[in-house]
Amino acid sequence: MKRIAIVALAAAAALLALLFASAEVPGAGRDAEGAPAREGIHKIRHVVIIMQENRSFDSYFGTYPGADGIPGLAGNPGAVPCSPDSKTLDCVSSYHDTSDLDYGGPHAVAAGVADIAGGEMNGFQDQARVAMAKTCAFVDDPNCVMGGLSPDVMGYHDGSEIPNYWAYAKRYVLQDRMFESVNAWSLPSHLALVSGWAAQCAIPHDSMSCVTSQTSPFGAHGVGVKAHFPWTDLTYLLHRHHVSWRYYIGIGREPDCYGGAMLCRPARQSPSTPNIWNPLRRFDTVREDGEFRNIQSLGSFYDAAAAGRLPNVAWIVPSQDVSEHPTALVTAGQSYVTRLINAIMRGPNWRSTAIFLTWDDWGGFYDHVVPPEVNGQSLGLRVPGLVISPYARKGYVDHQTLSFDAYLKFIEDDFLGGQRIDPATDGRADSRPYVVEDAAELGDLANDFNFTQNPRRPLILPLHPTFS
Repeated sequence: MKRIAIVALAAAAALLALLFASAEVPGAGRDAEGAPAREGIHKIRHVVIIMQENRSFDSYFGTYPGADGIPGLAGNPGAVPCSPDSKTLDCVSSYHDTSDLDYGGPHAVAAGVADIAGGEMNGFQDQARVAMAKTCAFVDDPNCVMGGLSPDVMGYHDGSEIPNYWAYAKRYVLQDRMFESVNAWSLPSHLALVSGWAAQCAIPHDSMSCVTSQTSPFGAHGVGVKAHFPWTDLTYLLHRHHVSWRYYIGIGREPDCYGGAMLCRPARQSPSTPNIWNPLRRFDTVREDGEFRNIQSLGSFYDAAAAGRLPNVAWIVPSQDVSEHPTALVTAGQSYVTRLINAIMRGPNWRSTAIFLTWDDWGGFYDHVVPPEVNGQSLGLRVPGLVISPYARKGYVDHQTLSFDAYLKFIEDDFLGGQRIDPATDGRADSRPYVVEDAAELGDLANDFNFTQNPRRPLILPLHPTFS
């Protein structure tokens, strides 16, 4: 009997050892990257925000089925809209634009107000016409290269011209009420993207001297302006909570167009050059935290994606030639974005990644939806928004009212326990008048996911689909 008891104890010990050992096997109660299994939003360990340039929602998805698109087209109610042209005295209707090269229109604050036209949404054609009539400044100015062409702001593309963007919408999530955070041009938009605020500061490096500004008086022009942004940005919180981040930027040229001009003389762009698409170089928090090294070239992104070393939070901004900012080709931008997404999908981090793809402002292109007011000020015009993730709902059109501030909220809820960029609670003085992430008017990106579904396989798309 004693021998039997010893054997039984040995067998029990062996069984317990096996059970404990199995708990350490990757995949047994663990996620795809070997970390303990997480629930809900915390299944997302990598947020990648891809920011492109100068497209309105209607210019890319105005005829997408089920979306709030152009009236009178694709089953949408109403008459096809038109926008008056003061030169021809015609009212130019929305039309299918099959061109690979678009010019758009001006997109400063004043142009946005004029486009919205008190809610009539019919100022687009004339604003573009007025901008074209200005004197040519240099060879790349659209006023020169367009010659006798008419504005193209009333044109729209569909799945024939941008098949990959439409494929992402069909497979994942399309947002038809994503508004630019500010009714302004690139720099205020990119400031809002990383900090939830665009401001003017009276005293350099004094975060309490800042006031809300959509006109963004950062100097007489964009090129070489040595502005400083002392208010709090998201990287401050990420650094405090030991959450990894990178700001990946394309090396090449960028159109440092101050104030939303249609086009301007290009400037050099690299991780070390502050500009309208690379504002973190001028934020005090990034300098004080010693994190300039986190602003890296696009090559570093591809290396990280292939090796499964994506940071928790990444922003990706293009160089001019692939930005879709006039005069960059639509096809070039789509191929570039597809390459980025394919790299993530082919890498080890895909199963725990959320990709948010959007465009920084409307670029002067037509949109029919009047922007709502949030925190007492108008949001900018609608831009396309896509959510791409193994946990994204399939073929879902999100009708929530959103702005780029929703990206901040998602990141804060996922990695920071819901901490906001809020001077009352984040430990840093800041004179912002509101906590934009908590605006009652705005929706929640978490609604675009189904975290109970099995993670879906990647959708690898061709870099150069047929352009018809």
